[in-house]
Amino acid sequence: MKWIVGLGNPGPQYEKTRHNVGFMALDALASRHNIQINQSKCKALIGEGHIGGVKTVLIKPMTYMNLSGESLRAYMDYYKADMEDLVVVYDDLDTEVGKIRLRYQGSAGGHNGIKSIIQHTGTQSFNRIRMGISRPEPGHAIVDYVLGTFPKKEKELLAGMIEDTCNALEHSLSHPFERTMAEFNK
Repeated sequence: MKWIVGLGNPGPQYEKTRHNVGFMALDALASRHNIQINQSKCKALIGEGHIGGVKTVLIKPMTYMNLSGESLRAYMDYYKADMEDLVVVYDDLDTEVGKIRLRYQGSAGGHNGIKSIIQHTGTQSFNRIRMGISRPEPGHAIVDYVLGTFPKKEKELLAGMIEDTCNALEHSLSHPFERTMAEFNK
């Protein structure tokens, strides 16, 4: 069984914000495979189904971004889930809007959701897809930027990035993550 965690913040006020691209990608993947993300378990909304013949669980922590590790740890402990079967999807300021970067380890890079996951799992080694949101212009507060929505001029880039993320996630379910990285890190 594989499990994919998309990071974001719960609530309609955050739905279309840059910080919620992880949720957006999971919703798109769920839609592609007719999976309903509506079970409330382990401080998260969860959807289970099969993607390409692989049993897959889609997880959206409802703890708010900064506490994402609590939900992930609760899921791991309850289901005896293995870190090798995990992919975390989240927004990244250091990646250009429209681009994705895949990694299998590394620091939090200032991302509080990833910092929480590292803190609760005790490791920096887990598969991840970073979805680009770019950095704000100098002088703009990062918190306001990540909690802001994408402007119209970026809607097409956002849609393409979500599509690429879903394709990479599907590929990762039946291939080693290193091979998926080679395929999707352009």
